[in-house]
Amino acid sequence: MSVYLERPEFEEPILFRAFINDGMTIVYPHWHKEIEIIYSIRGTVNIGVGDEIVHVAEGEIYFFASGEPHYFLASPDSERIVYQFDLSLFDEINLRSANDCSLIELFETGEKHSSKWSKSLTLDMKKLLQQLFEEAEKNVPGKNYALFNLLFQLITTFYRRLPQTQIKVKKGAKTSTIKYKENLEQLDRIFTYVENHYEESITLEEIAKYSGFSSYYFTRFFKANTGTTFMSFLTEYRINQAKFILANEKVPMIEVAEKSGFASVKTFHHVFKEQVGISPLKYQKMIIE
Repeated sequence: MSVYLERPEFEEPILFRAFINDGMTIVYPHWHKEIEIIYSIRGTVNIGVGDEIVHVAEGEIYFFASGEPHYFLASPDSERIVYQFDLSLFDEINLRSANDCSLIELFETGEKHSSKWSKSLTLDMKKLLQQLFEEAEKNVPGKNYALFNLLFQLITTFYRRLPQTQIKVKKGAKTSTIKYKENLEQLDRIFTYVENHYEESITLEEIAKYSGFSSYYFTRFFKANTGTTFMSFLTEYRINQAKFILANEKVPMIEVAEKSGFASVKTFHHVFKEQVGISPLKYQKMIIE
């Protein structure tokens, strides 16, 4: 199973789970089609999202849209409750009204950090999330009905009260297509290959042959299902690996470059600065400080 593509294992028939992680549980860069909500119940949780490090203080909430890459840095003296659920739970085809944006768009364009919500919304969501966690821990009759009820309350609250950002949903973005099982399985094979071989040279022809596609068809398939090209994805994956190493290990830059799959320190430095906006060394100092 690819580290980069995570498929949560749900124990119940309902596609929802909630669990606690302590601050020393480090999670490598990954993404999944399920929505994920983080509720910091003790200390500050440090999360890597795109090019930023987000600090989720005690009592704050942060969520990830479907397909959004993220990772967790060491966050000493902290605890977080993690909630994951599949949007297919909500029978959107039958329940969505003409005035509703799609559920994917709701989470993609909504303000993700509770530090930018109203106090009343934050308080109500904290109560709702606490109820969800407590209900998930129970083993009583009607448990799944109660979970459905609380999850629908969450969706309704977000539709009516969640602040919206100015981010526009891109046509052809990965979240519109990765929900299909067959595409997920194929993508999982591709990402697993990248996970196992990203430190080596990977050409478009090699990955296409491995996937059983022609280079032309593979290029179209990958772009349609991820919203980006394979080589852009591979570069992003390597940059994410480098960020994780820079934030958690004290090793020479030549070793960071090798471990993250770049052919030379010069190439690594150039690509990192181009993608992130600052040099690897400055990024490391920024994170450590």
